Amino acid sequence: MKWFQFLSLRQMLTLPYVLLVLLLASAIGGLSYSAGRVAVDTLSHQLLSEMVYRIAQAAERHVFGASAVLETAFPDGVAAPARIEDDLGNLRTRFWLATSVHRDPNHYAYYGDRNGQFFGLWRHSESLAELRLRTSGSGSRTIYRFTGIAGQLTDPVRETRVFEPRERPWFKAGQSSPLPTWTSVYIDFRSEELVATRARQVSNAQGEFQGVVATDLSLKQVNQFLRSLRLTANAVAYVVEPDGNLIGTSRGPHLRKDAAGGNVRLNVEASDDPLVVASYREIRKLLVDSVDTSQPRAAVFKTADQQAVEAAYARLQDAAGLDWTIVVAVPRSDFLFGVTENFKTTVLLALLASLLTVFIGSLVLSVVAGDLKQLAVAARNIGNGDLNTPLDVARSDEIGDLAKSFRAMQHRLLSDRLTGLANREAFLRRVDDRLAQQRALPEPRPFAILFIDLNDFKHINDRFGHDAGDKVLQEMAQRMITGLRSRDLVARYAGDEFVVMLDAIHNHQDAESARSKLEQLLGAPLLSLDPPAAGAQAGASVGLAIYPEEGQDVESLVQHADADMYRRKHARQSAAERRTPSAE
Repeated sequence: MKWFQFLSLRQMLTLPYVLLVLLLASAIGGLSYSAGRVAVDTLSHQLLSEMVYRIAQAAERHVFGASAVLETAFPDGVAAPARIEDDLGNLRTRFWLATSVHRDPNHYAYYGDRNGQFFGLWRHSESLAELRLRTSGSGSRTIYRFTGIAGQLTDPVRETRVFEPRERPWFKAGQSSPLPTWTSVYIDFRSEELVATRARQVSNAQGEFQGVVATDLSLKQVNQFLRSLRLTANAVAYVVEPDGNLIGTSRGPHLRKDAAGGNVRLNVEASDDPLVVASYREIRKLLVDSVDTSQPRAAVFKTADQQAVEAAYARLQDAAGLDWTIVVAVPRSDFLFGVTENFKTTVLLALLASLLTVFIGSLVLSVVAGDLKQLAVAARNIGNGDLNTPLDVARSDEIGDLAKSFRAMQHRLLSDRLTGLANREAFLRRVDDRLAQQRALPEPRPFAILFIDLNDFKHINDRFGHDAGDKVLQEMAQRMITGLRSRDLVARYAGDEFVVMLDAIHNHQDAESARSKLEQLLGAPLLSLDPPAAGAQAGASVGLAIYPEEGQDVESLVQHADADMYRRKHARQSAAERRTPSAE
């Protein structure tokens, strides 16, 4: 202890406090880091699962439209002709409509029969197409060009090579399966992109097998969607088949060159990306033990170099044999980078603070610890279902970035993805808040709830397709936003149903005026259909409930508005039936 004699009195009084501050700073920093890890783990599982769900939705929309193409080309119950040339006009019409359902990517639909006849329609653009025809059981095809659904066939060109549809993989696959089926994924020799073919048997008038109808589906857009994802620097997302062959990946190649310089399928085990290989091996083991993998699941594992990895995965399957696995894998260090850097900053601030004053150091550490505690509490509350948890963290460092991510996540959870409006949960919470404010006032101020149901929306979906239906919903949402006051709340309730809270009204006449204006706006001709359908319109039935006369809580107000909407819808339908003359 002789070294003490070399210290001044000030040093002896100061040093213990400095050491104590450093010790406390280390303890607080460690606890903050631990709390940050808990918050990050909770958030990362949710974010990764949401990312897998987004990929699955995109792939499902891309792939499952092929069944609608085949059903349009050969609807259930429509018999295949014995001779293609006898039914050429009907085939052209149906196949034109089939390739209009999802022209990108399903721009080619074709049919081959047991006699060797072939009919194929390839859409080059919205109006330009070519017809590939073989009306005899042998020889090559003749290719015609035409414009429009009933355009004249021109410029016939006979192919030099013999095309035998009965020997093609899609024909054999469809012939051998009584149900719709997918062929193996292959590389198209023209585009050098992955393609899958969906095929289905077609019977003749006697119910016997006559041929196979099929459509090609380019998987290029799946790979493009994966590459468009905003992932962390070291993260990867990919789609893979059960045999390990890649469909697409967010980084790196999904095909490889063979010895001859041509493209061949790339198996995960042959990938140069160690994270892809390690995550696939781990997920493959989890798939064997899992019962239901259709919903996103989270996993944590370590690579061969002991690097911790957060992952989420789900399986995309259908009755025709499609079986893809979607994986998103992120090194945990990517998520913890901000927390780790913040910990280093905290220690440095504590060291500087100890050199200046114990008070300043303690203040800085308490602020940092408080922010991390707020993040941990917010993550826990969100995990327990409280989506409106306030998060008053305003910083410009990594903790601030994490807080912004939390707030963005809260916004997404309370917003409708398609229309950008508030969703049902956000609407109900907002009305509950308004009711709580009303109860605190000596005299309640009236407000109104509007319940909106689009008219004949199912007919629009059936006639123009679900993509067109989505555009109509977006158009209707924009009309409501522009037609109402900025302080009114518009939300998508479910499907083609919307709700509005008129924030403040003076009397029943104000609410009726708003309802009339809204019905007029929604009844105007639709502009979002592509190509535009002359005179197509949706319109809407709007129900009304006024607080406090027609409900004291959110449930009764919504129920009253809903019932009022159905009364108006029924009245509209009855009026329409009375205007329609009955057949004699």
